Amino acid sequence: MKKSILFLSIAALFFSSCQNTDDNSSTAINTNTVSNTVSTGSWRVTYYWDTDHEETSSFSGYSFVFGAGNVVTATKNGTAVTGTWSTTLDDSLTKLVLNFADPADFVEISDDWHVVERTATKIRLQDVSGGNGGTDYLTFERN
Repeated sequence: MKKSILFLSIAALFFSSCQNTDDNSSTAINTNTVSNTVSTGSWRVTYYWDTDHEETSSFSGYSFVFGAGNVVTATKNGTAVTGTWSTTLDDSLTKLVLNFADPADFVEISDDWHVVERTATKIRLQDVSGGNGGTDYLTFERN
């Protein structure tokens, strides 16, 4: 009996300490919060995994600004690459959609990315490819 009471006490303590403590609305992931977050300040790519290898260095030195009219501009050493961005809800998932016509590295990140984490300073994205079944990851952090 004492072992049962001890076990129940420990289990209750464990489960009460595992409660979701999402008391900070900055972790909310919806189209409005994602749009408001990315459209504030400039961002850099801190991680890009393309199916089976890391390609973060392809975006080294670029500063991304998600501007008005859904235009995204990536600038490095005075050279700008422009594309479009938007947020959408698809199958109950908040997505950040990026579209670039060129150069090739930027075409690679043109996709509808599932937002898996959003804070005031970081956006973590994931895309599961329908063609080859690979998973890509892209992380932006505020400059």
